[in-house]
Amino acid sequence: MTPVYTFRRYGQSEAAEIRQILLDVHADAYATETDEFHDQKRFAWFVDHWSGLPGFDCVIAYEGEEPAGYAYGAPAVHEREWWREYLSPAPGATATFSLSELMVRPKWRATGLSDQLHTELIGQRPEPLSVLLVDVTHPRVQALYESWGYHKVGERQPFADSPLYAVMLRGLTA
Repeated sequence: MTPVYTFRRYGQSEAAEIRQILLDVHADAYATETDEFHDQKRFAWFVDHWSGLPGFDCVIAYEGEEPAGYAYGAPAVHEREWWREYLSPAPGATATFSLSELMVRPKWRATGLSDQLHTELIGQRPEPLSVLLVDVTHPRVQALYESWGYHKVGERQPFADSPLYAVMLRGLTA
């Protein structure tokens, strides 16, 4: 039987209310990872950083009352769209939504939930462009984003101890 999800949207003002949900879903999604980059304490810093940004937008999917996954991000700061350095010439549109996390708990993987979460979050955004990073060692994840209209425009390692990521850009209204 296909799960039926309820999607709830949260903004910056509800960040404290959903913080533990985000951390718990992350802990479940990365329970088998042992590297420092997936550490719960470090991820908490990212949650606090992103949820503190103006325009923070988060969609959490629930099956019943149990959180199954989420997607969140925030608009890029105007004239600081870091992805522009990868394109010459860069698109004329600059307003960009930065998708930071799209996470589905193991129990709900391969159910189409990631696509639904992406659609719920990005489909409501006014920005004409969306950008995200995907670990280059996960080609199936990159291919999934490509099937949603993203294109790899470069590679980036945002932190000295982070993985190398594919920079992926999508024109939302194209």
